[in-house]
Amino acid sequence: MLGHLVYILLVAAVVLTVPSPTADAEVRAVLVVIGLIGLWRYGWAMLHLGRSLWFRKVWFPPLRKRAEAALSEEGVGHAFMLLTSFRIDEPTTTKVYAGAFRAAARAAGGATVVASIVEPADEWLISHLATAMYGESLPFGLEFVRIPGTGKRDALAHGFRAIAKHEPGPHDTVSVIDGDSIVPDDLIERCAGFFLVDARLGALTTDEVCTVEGAEIFRKWYSMRFVQRQILMCSNGLSKRVLTLTGRMSMFRAELACDPTFIDHIQNDEIEHWRLGKIRMLTGDDKSSWFWLLSRGYHMYYMPDVVVETIEQPPSPNFVESARVLMTRWFGNMLRTNARALALGPHKIGFFTWWAVLDQRLSMWTSLSGLSLAVLGSFFVSGWTLFYYVLWVMISRYLVVLSFLTTRPMVSVWYVPLLYFNQIFGSFIKILVFFRLDRQRWTRQNTTLKPSDTPIFDRFKRYSSVYVTVVAVAVYLAALAVVTGVGTPQRTMPVGAQASIGGLI
Repeated sequence: MLGHLVYILLVAAVVLTVPSPTADAEVRAVLVVIGLIGLWRYGWAMLHLGRSLWFRKVWFPPLRKRAEAALSEEGVGHAFMLLTSFRIDEPTTTKVYAGAFRAAARAAGGATVVASIVEPADEWLISHLATAMYGESLPFGLEFVRIPGTGKRDALAHGFRAIAKHEPGPHDTVSVIDGDSIVPDDLIERCAGFFLVDARLGALTTDEVCTVEGAEIFRKWYSMRFVQRQILMCSNGLSKRVLTLTGRMSMFRAELACDPTFIDHIQNDEIEHWRLGKIRMLTGDDKSSWFWLLSRGYHMYYMPDVVVETIEQPPSPNFVESARVLMTRWFGNMLRTNARALALGPHKIGFFTWWAVLDQRLSMWTSLSGLSLAVLGSFFVSGWTLFYYVLWVMISRYLVVLSFLTTRPMVSVWYVPLLYFNQIFGSFIKILVFFRLDRQRWTRQNTTLKPSDTPIFDRFKRYSSVYVTVVAVAVYLAALAVVTGVGTPQRTMPVGAQASIGGLI
């Protein structure tokens, strides 16, 4: 509370310091456009917040009751749990598999844990852990799938094929669990019933909390991201189509997870780009599974009341470098699937889901427009423009942080600068990645795809990526200058014209 009080006093001090913008018509012209674009962005955020509240308070509770009733009447099917482990430390592996074993032991319909691993040491550790917990007679099946260290997609594909040999039934499920995710003991009983009440349900995913290694700023950053994730997942869950099936823990209908076309899609997914050619997917297996289900009309639910704990290990002790590495992977996965998801159209996937996918592409530009206009206004109109923008950021982002109290019992005042950092730095990363979709790298494994291009085509891709990035940014800044009249001979525009153009943006 002290931190929040100090922040409010700081905002008040800034308000008393800057002069009123009403005295300068040219400053008002810039601020009007910033405000209009801000209203669009925050209107979209408020829509997500309202939908998330409706989902958690009104829509989901009756569905939870129906799922529990169906589970008690029909019974739960067999639960398969597929875990992938590669270069994860021993304490983390122990916690992850101990959680999976406890959940498997509680599964009323029986369970089989399939460990897709690379190193013999992991097999020794996992088998000895199971014996230490339950003795020689395990209350669940335990199978190992050994593969070369060729990536997570191969690990998942081999694991799915091992499960397919069991010929799972219509009520069976497959839970895909990352090697750093600890599932709750009641995972199966809390989730499996939803597949009984919706025949079109293909998969579901859950809420997450994190245990973060490293400096305090990492803990604040991850916790804020998971708050935002909860709101957006609930909002999109209202449309029965979340925007990703997180690899940390997603549960699939077993018949679909064992479909040969699904397995092949996970293992060999690729896209065709007009400039970069054929791009084979390295990371983003969760986006591949999501798109396979989305394109076939299956529903994908979100469980706001089931929490999976993830153990986060930042790739670098430097916060900005870690954010760059992680955002490059996250946003690359998102943007590589964005175009083909848009191509499905609103009639197939629903208008709200389609628009949310479109906004992933728009937001990397609109999120930078406030800062861009403030900087342009400071150069060409008045130095006070940037101060007004700083005040807008301090107030608007703080209100957004307070809205997080609808999801979590406490929020940190440090969320305010971290929220703005995510917006600006994340938009820069998205723009860079958008024009370099062929560049992929895992974080922990540090693996990449082997180059298959000729040296000439590889140079063409690199140089053309720089060229189209520069052209796109130049067009973007020119458009902002035209909208506001900043930096042009005629620097002011009628407010009505600004409102019309701003509404289009």
